Amino acid sequence: MLSLASVTKRYGSLTALAGVSLNIERGEFFGLLGPNGAGKSTTMSLIAGLRAPDTGTLTLDGQPLNAGSAVARLSLGLVPQHIALYSELNADENLRIFGSLYGLSGSDLRARIDAALEAVQLTDRRRDAVKTFSGGMQRRLNLVAALLHRPKLLLCDEPTVGVDPQSRNAIFEYLEQLNRDGLTIIYSTHYMEEATRLCSRIGIIDHGKLHALGTLDELLTKLPFEEEIRFPATPATAALAAQLPAHGELTTTTDGLHRFRPHPATKLSSFFSLAESHALPGRLFTSQRPTLEALFLHLTGRTLRE
Repeated sequence: MLSLASVTKRYGSLTALAGVSLNIERGEFFGLLGPNGAGKSTTMSLIAGLRAPDTGTLTLDGQPLNAGSAVARLSLGLVPQHIALYSELNADENLRIFGSLYGLSGSDLRARIDAALEAVQLTDRRRDAVKTFSGGMQRRLNLVAALLHRPKLLLCDEPTVGVDPQSRNAIFEYLEQLNRDGLTIIYSTHYMEEATRLCSRIGIIDHGKLHALGTLDELLTKLPFEEEIRFPATPATAALAAQLPAHGELTTTTDGLHRFRPHPATKLSSFFSLAESHALPGRLFTSQRPTLEALFLHLTGRTLRE
């Protein structure tokens, strides 16, 4: 559906995107995950046609995607990182303005506005000025403003910044339903729990480069260990702990836990057999799969929350 081929974008001496190639399939919920300044918003602005790449091409359904391709851009909806609403106007007036920009009018526009406000639970606030809304309410209104023209592809650029937990969950549920109904979504975030919950495929970006791309399970196989086993650091487990460095990486936390990451060749059954030989019960051990944060640190050495 959407294709980026060797896309580069520079701002003076800063290279915001460096030869990024990416294909998004129809119906995907794709996550673009990375710290602030990684290139996520630049990618979104290029797809939306707000900026032009220095090199490379972008196409949507085979049609060039740029500032001059009005037909292609009508297939897009953009939820920007910063609220794009008229604060002095009420919710209904804002949606009428955005709908008219897409050529909507009359009973069709009224029906779409009614449905949009109902979907994000703002019907009873439709006559209130946006400046009186909470941050979460503004985010929800900002979201449906991008959907009035029923786009094929929705771009969400960190749409939950400053949102309360209830509104955040409401946004998640609404986006998940839209995706189930067939809408293709590209979602940029620096919160790994958002990408984990929402996205069917994830790209990890930093310094303008895609470092990894795939489903969550595919990405986690890139870590040099399969999973982590934790157990208390006590005299009873000391003998087991002494044997484990030969089978993997063993560290001890400041709160008294051993963390064991087995080598790829080490089978978990072998670990538990070793534990049993020391008469240690299974309830002492907890197994934890690798995380997106661990993968990002492994690939880039930087925290996702910078």
